[in-house]
Amino acid sequence: MQWGGWPHYGNLPGNKHHCHIKKGRPIYVMVWRVIDSQTVGVTYVGTHERAPY
Repeated sequence: MQWGGWPHYGNLPGNKHHCHIKKGRPIYVMVWRVIDSQTVGVTYVGTHERAPY
């Protein structure tokens, strides 16, 4: 899967990924894991301060 071009996108350990979904204060992020080539599982959506990474 290609995830390029998203703001502050990054790979995380354990086949997880993250990106910022709202700039400003507070910053909101989304963390997800790739299940297969067509499916992802969202594991966190919330403020940057509480993100699990």
